[in-house]
Order: sequence, then structure tokens, then C-alpha cells
Amino acid sequence: MNTTAATRTPMPTDRTKATIYDVAERAGVAISTVSRVLNDSNDVSDQTRERVLKAIEELQFRPDRTAKTLAKKHTRSLAIAIPTFTTPFHNELLKGVRMCLRQYDVDLLLCDLGSTAPQKTLMNFLKRGTVDGLLLAGLPVDEKIAQELKALHAPVVLIGYHWPEFDSYYWDDAAGARAAVSHLIKRGHRRIGMITTNSHSVLQDQRVQGYREALEAAGLPFEPELISTGETQKHAGFSEEAGYEAMQRLLALEHPPRAVFASSDVQAIGAMKAVRDAGKSVPTDVAIVGYDDIKTSHYIGLTSIDQGMHEVGEEATEMLIQRMQGNTTAPIVDKKIMPKLVIRDSSRGTRDA
Repeated sequence: MNTTAATRTPMPTDRTKATIYDVAERAGVAISTVSRVLNDSNDVSDQTRERVLKAIEELQFRPDRTAKTLAKKHTRSLAIAIPTFTTPFHNELLKGVRMCLRQYDVDLLLCDLGSTAPQKTLMNFLKRGTVDGLLLAGLPVDEKIAQELKALHAPVVLIGYHWPEFDSYYWDDAAGARAAVSHLIKRGHRRIGMITTNSHSVLQDQRVQGYREALEAAGLPFEPELISTGETQKHAGFSEEAGYEAMQRLLALEHPPRAVFASSDVQAIGAMKAVRDAGKSVPTDVAIVGYDDIKTSHYIGLTSIDQGMHEVGEEATEMLIQRMQGNTTAPIVDKKIMPKLVIRDSSRGTRDA
């Protein structure tokens, strides 16, 4: 009989998570030694380190993130809370975050806020444990949320909205919408529709405001019937399906518009399909401008409003890292980003009034 094997600590069952005590017993060392190995300390012999690492592998031990961070006494985890990870807009934002993190030894945690109860989801996430820094994207901040964020006692950077006590990167959505609609007006269009969402938000209200301001500045009437939404609620109405449905409604009007501004590129892509399915073409019969300038828009020739999501994600993450590393004396960032019009085939050509 192998007496060594008989006296070993048994492997934890599926219902029992291995602890640092199990590792120490299996390796025949003190808990402090296991801790030093986990934290890459040089104060451990190679032979002992190998024995501890072997025990960790055999027991499939995974150290608690918070405990490990406290032991190392420096930041190791950054969280991003975001409405969804599946839309092209948020993908571009995340690419910027990832690009910045390549140069740092920082773990990235993801919190999917969803669209039904994002505030509640955020609160639950924050209560589950501390993080060393938080990027909060696409969620309006009110007094209650601000208090919860301050209770983190960790740096917070906002993306898409701003609050006086946090570093904030946000867009001038009204200006972006004005640029899109003014472009169509310069092309000779006088009856311009808009595709938006059923749900109201600061973002959507600002884009409708910019649409209206561009019309009024050109002496054109604001006609509520030309603002259209879809029925599909996926991604809060920012989807190809919703854009398709909204465009169908505009085409069904007695005098349908021959130019349309969509409040997102994915809606615009759906609208383009609706135009084609109706036996018409873009831009000959209907000119279309989107918003976000996602990668797909480059390839399908969609005129769009570029928000520089990748760059914003990268810059906001760099700011958060600097705060996490102790740069707390720099002034709070309050950066409003001006979107830019990118003209492509979907709106080219001119039309007489």
C-alpha cells in the first residue's frame, strides 16, 4: 500500500471548492508560503515553489480575487458596466478598452446591465464585491447612483453621461444629429424623416432635438409624423429589425420622405433593406444617414456620424488606470466629444427642393 497516497488530503468534491488551507496541507507548507507563491514573491525556494504549484494544479485551486488583490497591495481588477456587449457600438467601445489594457497587468471584469432594469443590475453588481476601478458606460447617473459609486471608494469613469464628481467622457448628440440633417438639407432634401426608438432617454431626446434644430435653422417645418419607430424592442430599439419596421411606416405615408436620418447605424441598415424590399433604391429614391459609424458602415457605403467610440474607450480606460495608480491630484475630466459627419454613397447626389 502506498502510505504517502493514503495520507494525502482528499481531492475536493464538485461541491467543495479547494481553499488555501487545502493547498498548504497538500504541499506540506505554511499558508503564508502558499500566499507568497501566489503573489510571485522571490522569498520562496524553487523546490518549495514547485511543490506548491503542483498542489494548486492537483486541487484545481483558484485564489479569491479580492483576497489576492489585498495581499499584493496594488490594483489588479477593473470592471466595465455596459448595457450590452452584442451591439456594434458597444463592441467598438470595448475594443478601445481592450487596446488600452494590453499594456497593463489588470484584469477586466464585465457587467451586463441589460435594458430592463440597468440601475438595479448595477447596484447588485456593486454589492457583490469591490473592484479597483469602474468604467460605467451608457447609464445616466442620478443622485442615488452617484452615492453608490462614491461608496466604492475606488475611481469611477463615466462614458456617455457626465456627473460633476467623476471623470466623464460624453458626446454632443444634438450636434451630431444637426450635422446629419444639415447634410441632407444641403443635398436639396426638404422632407426628411427620422428613425428613433420607442423608449425615451437623454441620448434620444438630444438627437431628436438636433434633428428639429437643423430643420428650423433651414426654415423647414418640424412634422411629428416624420418621426418613426419600430415595434421590436431588442437592444432598446437600436436594431436592424426596428429600423426596418420604422422605415416601412415612413414609406407608407401619403407623402413619404425621400431622405431619412436614423439614430443608429443598425437602424439605418434595417431601413436600407426596407427601401430595397419596396422596390426602391438608396440614395436615388431615399437618401439615408446613420449614427455611430460602425465598421460595417464603411463597407456598405452608409453615411454616418462618427463618435470615435474606439478612441473614447481607450482614453477613458487610460484615465481610469491613472486614477487607480494613485493619480488623484489631476483635475476631474469633463470631456464633451463633438461627433463628425462621414459622407458615403447612401446620401450622395443632390435633389431639387
